[in-house]
Formats: sequence, C-alpha cells, structure tokens
Amino acid sequence: MATIADTIANLDKARTLVLSDAVYYKDIVPAILPSIGPSAQLDLRRWGAEFLAEAFAAPKFAQDKKQEVAVLALETLKGLLELQPEDTGTVKSVVQASSSIYPLIFRHTISNPNDATTWQKMAAIKTNILRRMDNASPGVRICCIKFVQRVVQTQTPGLIADPRRPEQNDISIALVPRDHPLIPPKNLEPEASGLLDRLLGILQDNDSLGVLVRARPSISPKIVSAVLNFNPFRQADLPMTLRLKLEIRSMERTAKCFSTSILKMPKIPQHLQGQTAQRLEQHVQRLQQMRQELDGGGNRKRAAPAEPTDGLDQAKRQRLGAQIATPAQPGPFPPLPQGPISIAQLFTLTQDAGAKSFDVQQLPIDLVVRILVPIIGAIDKTKLDNAVNAARARYLSLPTTQPASALRAATVATGLTKAGGDEEDDDYEPDYEPTEDANQIMNKLDSTSSPTMLPEAPPEVALGPFRLPTPPPMSEQEIEECGKHMVRRIFATMTDLEEKPSTKTKQTGFNRLAASNHDRDAWVTIISRLATRASAGLEDAGAPIKSEEEHGGNVSKKPFSLSNMIRDSLYLYVVEDFRRRLGVAISWLNEEWYNDRIQALQHDGASEPAPPQHYETWALKVLDGIMPYIDANDKSRVIQFLSEIPVVSQEMLDRIKKLAGDPERVALTTQALLYLVMFKPPAREIAVDALEDLWRNNAEARPSAGKMLKKWRPKVLEEANSSKSPDIKGEGS
Repeated sequence: MATIADTIANLDKARTLVLSDAVYYKDIVPAILPSIGPSAQLDLRRWGAEFLAEAFAAPKFAQDKKQEVAVLALETLKGLLELQPEDTGTVKSVVQASSSIYPLIFRHTISNPNDATTWQKMAAIKTNILRRMDNASPGVRICCIKFVQRVVQTQTPGLIADPRRPEQNDISIALVPRDHPLIPPKNLEPEASGLLDRLLGILQDNDSLGVLVRARPSISPKIVSAVLNFNPFRQADLPMTLRLKLEIRSMERTAKCFSTSILKMPKIPQHLQGQTAQRLEQHVQRLQQMRQELDGGGNRKRAAPAEPTDGLDQAKRQRLGAQIATPAQPGPFPPLPQGPISIAQLFTLTQDAGAKSFDVQQLPIDLVVRILVPIIGAIDKTKLDNAVNAARARYLSLPTTQPASALRAATVATGLTKAGGDEEDDDYEPDYEPTEDANQIMNKLDSTSSPTMLPEAPPEVALGPFRLPTPPPMSEQEIEECGKHMVRRIFATMTDLEEKPSTKTKQTGFNRLAASNHDRDAWVTIISRLATRASAGLEDAGAPIKSEEEHGGNVSKKPFSLSNMIRDSLYLYVVEDFRRRLGVAISWLNEEWYNDRIQALQHDGASEPAPPQHYETWALKVLDGIMPYIDANDKSRVIQFLSEIPVVSQEMLDRIKKLAGDPERVALTTQALLYLVMFKPPAREIAVDALEDLWRNNAEARPSAGKMLKKWRPKVLEEANSSKSPDIKGEGS
C-alpha cells in the first residue's frame, strides 16, 4: 500500500507536468479530485487545496476548459470548506480557489438556467465564506476579502464589448437576462451593493479596491469618496504605542497606495478626472504631511521662513541700498598652495567648498558609473581640454624632490611641528605609556589631514608575492565524481540547445575553433575532443581492461578513465535518438580517427607499446546500437553514416549485410553498398565483395545485387552462367 509521501510525490509529478504544459489541466484536475476530498488525510487535503487554487488562477489554463473543470470541483471545494475540525491552510487555499471560479460558475449558470444544483453549491460556498469574514483569522480574512471583491465585480454591471459574443465579454451581471430563474439581477445587485459597503468598512485590510475602480466605473465614485473620507490618523490622539503606531502606518500606506495607483493609471477614467483627481492629489499630500508629524512626535516647531541665499530679499535691495556681492563667475583655475601637495589637491580645480569636502567614496561604484557616463557625454570639449591642460600644468610644476619620509610629509601637512629646535629633545624618552592607542592616533591624523598624500618612496621592507595555499590532493573517488558531474552538465547543455534552431555554419575541418558559437555543434566538438585529445598519450596500452569472461566471473574494478566515460556518454546520447543525432556520431568518429592517426604518427619507430586505437571499436559499437532500430525509411541516414565516416572496414560491412536478413531492408542494404562502390573508392572492393556475398547467399537480395555485379564484377555472373550450361546439356542428352 502506498504511503502518503509516495502519493504526494506522484501528485508533485502531475503538478510539474501541468506547469510545463497547461493543456493537461483539464485531464489531471478531475483525476485527482477523489484523492483530495474531505475523506483524505490532512496532508493530501492541504496539497489538493493549494493545487486547485493554483490551477484555477493559472492564466495559461483556457477559460472554457477551466469552466468545465470548475463545475466538477465544486463538490470537493464545498466539502473541504465545511469539514470539521478545519485546517487554516486548507481553508485559505479553498477560499482562493472559490474566488477564481465564482465568475466561471456565474457564466455557466447564465448559459444553463436549468442547472440549479451547480448554483446551489456555489451559493453554499459563498454563504460559508461570508460567514467567516468577520471572525476568521487574519490570513483567512484577507482571502475572504478577495472573494468578496470578485463577487462584487461579478454582480455589478460591466461593459459589454460585443453583445453577439457573450463568451468574450467581461463576466458581469449585465450578461444575465432579467427573467433568469436562478440568478435574477434584482436580487444580486442589492447583494453586491451591501458587500461593497462591507468592503469599504474595512479599508485598513483591503487592497483590492483599485481593481473595482478600473473595472466597474458605476461604483468607482462611491469607492473614491469613501477613501477620501478615510482618516487613518484618528487614533493618533491615543497613547502612542509601538503596535498602534504600526497599525496607523499600515492604514496610511493602504490609503496612499490606492490614491497613487489611481493617479498613475495610463489613462485616468473620465469619471475620475477634474475635481476628483485634484482631491486625490491633495489627499496624498495630506497623508504625507500627517505621516511626517506622526514620525516627529507632533511637537516640532514651525519651520523657519525661507531666507534669500545672498542675505537680502530682492524687494528690499533698492530701499535699503545694500551692497550685495554678486556671485563670482567661474574664472581661471586656482593655483596650487604652497608646501607639500596631495593627490586630491593636485586634481581639484573647483573653488566650491562643498564639492571639496564631499567624499565620493561613500557612493557605490555602480551609482558612480551611472552618474559619470551621461555627465561625460554632456561635457563641452573645450572645457574638458582646458581642465586636462590645467591638471597637466600643475603636475609638471611640482618639485622633483619630495619629503624624506612619510612621517615628515604627515608632519608638514598637519602642521604639527616641534616647538623647540633642541637636539636634546630628540633624546628625551618619557617612561609613561601614551594615553591614546594606535587607532585613536590614526583617527586624529585622518581628521586633521583628509586628502591622501602623494606617495614618495616605496616601503623599507618589500612585501613578497602572495600565494594561495596548495589545495589538498583529491582522492580517486572525488576525481571520478567531479568528472561525472562535468560530463552530465555538458550533455544537459547540449540537450537544451538541441531544442533551439541553430543557423548553419561552415565547417572548417579538424583545426576549427571548438567553441566559436554557443550551439550544439560547438559543444559536440568540445566534448569529442575531450574524449579523444585530452588523454592522448596518457593511456596505458600495455594493460588493457579485461572483460568479465576473461576474469572467469571475478570482475575487478576498472580504473577510472574520463575519456572512456565521455565516450560511453556520447554513445548513449547518439543511440537515444540516432535519427536526430547522427551528425553527432559522425563528428565524434571523425575526431576518433584523427586522434588515432596522430598518435600512430607520433609513435612511429618508438620502442614503447603502440597506443590503443579507438575509432574501429566505437564505430562498430555505434553500428550495433542503432541497427535494431533502422527501418526501410532510414536509407538516407545509413548512406550518410557510411559515406561521412573516415574509414569503412570489413567488420562494418558485415554488420550492414545483416540488415538484408529482413526483406523490408534489402533495398536499403544494396543501395548503401552501391553508394560505397560508386562514391567511396577506398571501400569499393570490400563493398563489391559484400554485394557478391549477398548475391550468392541471399535470395531476396539476388536480383538487385545481380544488377550491380553486372557492371562492377561481371565475371561472377559469367561463371555462374557457365556452370549452369553443362547441367542443362546433361539433362538434354
């Protein structure tokens, strides 16, 4: 019997499937409803309620299919909502799902006036949720407010874009006929008005009014008027506690966000323009002012009147006759001060004291970059050239001799010189400890001399190069795990790139760049060369890996080889879908052949054992892997494989001949061999031998093979005809 954990794991797989493709919602949701009903265990009920809320809120789930599934899910939602004892998490998810399906059930009832059962279930769910709205926990209450907002939006007249296509119009009471037996508008409109009053009475917990203002113009004046009359600071006169202060800020933020969202709409509705928009702006300003008073404790003095920056007002200048100093116009750059010069002083060309004292290091580097780029683009070239020339002239005018030491430079810059010039004072060493530690002394020096001094001389003790400690050696198991992880990531990348359409690029041979493009072909080249060239010359040719039969059943652990592991992964990758990945196999085998040739040339005449040859082994293995899946329609693929691999051996053709054992693949075999005969001269002789063998030993292939032998090896047919002639004469005599 499956445990709850196994059941939830299977349900998670179903959720993953529908998240990848929303088409499966219509099949999976009805299938899991019996497993998440009121009789299920708590974990299953909680998972099912969350899944239903997620499914009915999914935008990719088609509305018509969602409406059909919503009708089926009503009974389950009603049972979960009425179950005792209740679970808060389950109730929250059920209320959210009910908010999503209420308009769908409403439209279903409009189209099916005789389906009273469905509407009665929805009405029972609505009554249950409205009963919870006042005394439920905060989380459930917020979900109930969202449900009431959907009910008000549905049961309030909306705009009808096209009366001929009701399924494409906004779901509202405007679509309901006046004589509808189940949902008469004369009963639903007053209910919506009462629910709207309940929403406006709890503005501190309500953030869904903006949707109603945009979607239902008929009730937006009432909502805006209620928000303008709402004062979140009524309780500010009470003894201010931290809890009360947070509640007031929350209510103020809700009212401010609502007003701001209305004013920031791309197109303010016509019924909110004019005086209403001005009142909203004033309301936002009033809330900001009251918030500032609340944060400041309400006891702040009145701000001082604005003073003119230059000391006197323009209206009093003529009457008082005061001499007002006009601001200095920017003139030539100031000269350098006397004495030692810091880097900051060298490049400071402004006389503004505020700019000089500003520490730009306090700004983050990304903000500095965003500020500098537009500023540099807007600078006048003439002014920039003048500033650069001024800085250059300053630098050239610096004295060539610098202070003897950093201590001397600090002394000169800070002005802290010795009071006396007595040499005997230098020998005086007090026997008491200093009252300030090293950090306080450094802070004092920094405060007295903020500019960074110019470097004069390298330190007396040169620091050596910094080297990171050598990491500990990795064990064989760690090396193997890292190699496997790398290979898995590369093949995962190849699989992802396989779905993207790649542009055809010109191949430039074996010396092409392996990663010139980020596509599948580039990664195939990389992984193929990792398998062939990375370990070239490092393999032990004298100790081949023994098979299980050679060991007599005692299998020893094979030494780890990254190249062989990559080759195995490439083989499995190709065989998994050889019709789409045949080009991968061809590229890989070409790399194997090239590496074998290079290794053979380098080993020519050497005394060491010859390096192992991999091309023949893996080419045969690829053929053995794809042959069971080749059918009569794969003729072009077989010909492509045989024609584009570097060398075709006798063992390969022996495997190709086995395809002719199936009558449906005889034509495929003979056509592939004919292609080799005509267009691959190095393999012509063994291909003709294969045709001759088929002609002699395969009756199904004899007609087609005979036509080819008539051109390429007619002696075989002549010998066969001559051997038949004596037999015929003997029978005649």
